[in-house]
Amino acid sequence: MTATQFQQLAHTIPLQPGIYKYFDNQGELLYVGKAKSLRKRVSSYFSKTFTSYKTHELVQRIHRIEFTIVDSEQDAFLLENSLIKQFQPFFNINLKDDKTYPYIVIKKEPFPRIFLTRRKINDGSEYLGPFTSAGKVRELINFIRQYIPLRTCKLNLSQANIQKGKFKVCLEYHLGNCKGPCEALQTLQDYESGLQQIRQMLKGNLQPVIQHFEQEMREKAGNLEFEKAEMVRKKLEHLETYQARSVIVSKHLNNLDVFTLLREHDTAYVNYLMVQNGTIVQTHTVELEIKLEESDEEVLAFAVTNLRETFNSKATELVLPFALELPDTLITQTIPKGGDKKKLLELSAKNVNYFREELKKRKILQLEGKSDMERKKVLYLVQEDLQLPDVPVHIECFDNSNFQGSFPVSAMVCFRDGVPSKGDYRHYNVKTVEGINDFATMKEVVYRRYKRLTAEGQSLPQLVIIDGGKGQLGAAMESIHELGLTGSMTLVGLAKNEEELFFPGDSESLKLPWDSESLKLIRRIRDEVHRFGITFHRQKRSKGTFKNELQDIKGIGEQTATQLLKTFRSVGNIRELTERELTREIGASRARLVWEYFHPEEAGQQPASILPGPDDTAPDKT
Repeated sequence: MTATQFQQLAHTIPLQPGIYKYFDNQGELLYVGKAKSLRKRVSSYFSKTFTSYKTHELVQRIHRIEFTIVDSEQDAFLLENSLIKQFQPFFNINLKDDKTYPYIVIKKEPFPRIFLTRRKINDGSEYLGPFTSAGKVRELINFIRQYIPLRTCKLNLSQANIQKGKFKVCLEYHLGNCKGPCEALQTLQDYESGLQQIRQMLKGNLQPVIQHFEQEMREKAGNLEFEKAEMVRKKLEHLETYQARSVIVSKHLNNLDVFTLLREHDTAYVNYLMVQNGTIVQTHTVELEIKLEESDEEVLAFAVTNLRETFNSKATELVLPFALELPDTLITQTIPKGGDKKKLLELSAKNVNYFREELKKRKILQLEGKSDMERKKVLYLVQEDLQLPDVPVHIECFDNSNFQGSFPVSAMVCFRDGVPSKGDYRHYNVKTVEGINDFATMKEVVYRRYKRLTAEGQSLPQLVIIDGGKGQLGAAMESIHELGLTGSMTLVGLAKNEEELFFPGDSESLKLPWDSESLKLIRRIRDEVHRFGITFHRQKRSKGTFKNELQDIKGIGEQTATQLLKTFRSVGNIRELTERELTREIGASRARLVWEYFHPEEAGQQPASILPGPDDTAPDKT
């Protein structure tokens, strides 16, 4: 769109606050932005000279402009953020963080169990987190169970079952790890007291837990139960040691979030520290890809909003290196000059610098441009480290992905002689699996890939990497068995977080040194399949293949869909709402349509089918 063409429609753009969307001539969404005044902001793209080539390229591609008026700048900020997360337009800031984070769930059941999960479902259970490290969550759960006995069995401990004497205490009771609620040896009130202590510990507030044990120790000593009092004293000692190790700054600080930014050209790194009761309970660093001429303030504001939402932060104070324009005016922004908050900001800066340096050190191994001998040397190391029967000159890697719990797709990348063979890359639209089922999806795409290779008489890879744990590796092996290809190639599973390698049938994983050449190549391949899969998703969403699901519902228009997204942030959140919650937002008749669409089984309808797709799509040409 030229400046002259824009002038012809400029008067039609409102002066109110809102969001604007730029589309190219293929209908692909290029960019989403917010504005205090839509007309002034959009006009600036066609009236000023940009120094950035990317911004100039964006303006040249604009073919159509759409806008949505909202009531305030805060609404515009929230709606922009929601649309960027949903559609990930090419020219918007890209938060390169596609991980799923673990939660600690307190199950909704009599005498609730606690355990780690990555699936947060609307079942009435209490979810604490998310946390940034599954390993640390497991360590924390083990630490908790040493001091607060809780059941680990899956028995239905209803009051009726307990009164009928259906259950007997197990070994955990005799080891002192459980107080035997199954035989009514522990009351529900006492059990709930333990759960409350756990909630305090997870919030970094150990003082109530310590006070509870001090009271228990005095009671045991008063009853002349000195051995039991000594056991409680040791628990107290360990808790106080844990508290001393955990408290980084002052115990008198309120709950707050700390953020720092490090920027290098078109890449930015943001570190986040969540502080509760003087204890750092979360720390996480993300990488952002900057597409246009966004300022440091715009980049950090984008990251702050996303990270606080991801980690469910309720802190009302932010410690920042500079002031930001944020939608929530009730949040206090502190730019410290000294004291404990300044120390926290400096600690956050250390973390973001460390992350950047580690990223450089662990940068994926690039074998392009290297001699044949240098490439072969790395492949010989992979053969030795993984104990492969042949040198892996042909390696393939599979990864599943879905968008907000919908539209499962898979990607496969191929490396020959240690470098990408992009003509062999494949995308897969999942055909036989309804809903999100990573195991069944992996089984389908592995079957399709190697059935085709064998049918066409093509060579098989020496090594196949399944991006996932034991479950997905097992599903892939089922397809290999069905095809009669067992022993024809080696399959390994790559755990997403710990970078452990799993072999079929082995109970123990293989951990390679983090700086080994073999693991660098495996990371390179894993990151390439992530990039390829995410690009596939982005293309399909922006072209409308993965359009806003709400607009597929008969009787629901764009205005209602936008209203729901503006309030509830994502289609995934809307899917979890009750009909009553939807009615409060959009009225009874439209609420019924939305609820029935997402709950066809309960509404007595046939479930909506997943999107059809070709057997495998054209290879990557980038």
